[in-house]
Amino acid sequence: MNPTLSTSRRLLRRQLASSAITNSTAAPMLIDSMDTCITPHPFANRAFPWREVPHMRSLLLVASAAVLISVPAAAMQHDGHAGHTTAKAGDPIAAAVAAPTRTPANLARDTYRHPAETLAFFGVKPGDTVVELWPGGGWYTEILAPLAKAGGGTLYAAAPWDRGLNRVKTKQTENADVYGAVKLAEFPNAGVNPKVPDASADVVLTFRNVHNWRFDGTDNTAAAFKQIFAMLKPGGTLGIVEHRLDESDDSAKEEKSGYMKKSSIVAFAEAAGFKLAGESEINANPKDTKDYPKGVWTLPPVLTEGETDRAKYVAIGESDRMTLKFVKPAS
Repeated sequence: MNPTLSTSRRLLRRQLASSAITNSTAAPMLIDSMDTCITPHPFANRAFPWREVPHMRSLLLVASAAVLISVPAAAMQHDGHAGHTTAKAGDPIAAAVAAPTRTPANLARDTYRHPAETLAFFGVKPGDTVVELWPGGGWYTEILAPLAKAGGGTLYAAAPWDRGLNRVKTKQTENADVYGAVKLAEFPNAGVNPKVPDASADVVLTFRNVHNWRFDGTDNTAAAFKQIFAMLKPGGTLGIVEHRLDESDDSAKEEKSGYMKKSSIVAFAEAAGFKLAGESEINANPKDTKDYPKGVWTLPPVLTEGETDRAKYVAIGESDRMTLKFVKPAS
């Protein structure tokens, strides 16, 4: 077994040992699902150069449920149903956010991630062809798939082939009615496996992923943005939510901390041909000081420091995030 995977499994077991699901059937499933989280990468000889801290991303995908259950609801600053969106007549995004097929652990994160407001800001419509880059555990897939199904749209899940798509495949197996039509594609694409066709997408979305493209001194971000530009129709939209590094901070932090500067993302996007069309503070968190021992993964839902200063990090909540909307020029 990959030594990093083995270490992550041990960390997960410790988390489960202090949670309310230690003796439930969920515990072994969470540990087993760790095997799906280390993914090949088309760049750098098809092996993504994960670092010690980014390895915790694998823990994020499988341990968030344990964290949510083991932390009291009040401590997570979850103000009743204030963070959830109630479906309104004629509002397809709100209806998708309220879909009964969403998992409780994912619903609990709405108070930090504001999915209805975020998708509305990006201009996502039910009939669109939407590409979700690196869907991970499928947090947004649980919203985008029913939205596409209800409106006759198309949803692509695009990630490193094919282990980066395992969680989406599992959802397709478990609920073909909702997820069966989701199309799978490789991103970044190395020219071998299926890709999102050029000029086919109305909207491309990526949530908290851009920092993953520039680890170990190998910056694949420019190539990634070029592929995104190619898959969009003229006039199409790229929506990015990313952990925000203050412009006054040292840019070197972008490689290790999980945070990125807005200016860095704008520069990469503009170099690929995009124009910045808008930005929102929907996902901002002024409590986030961005100076943690293990970067953004110190905060919920990962909480890499375990019980050390746990209450402090839980009180901060999830990271401060920028929400940026780019467009591909119509001509």
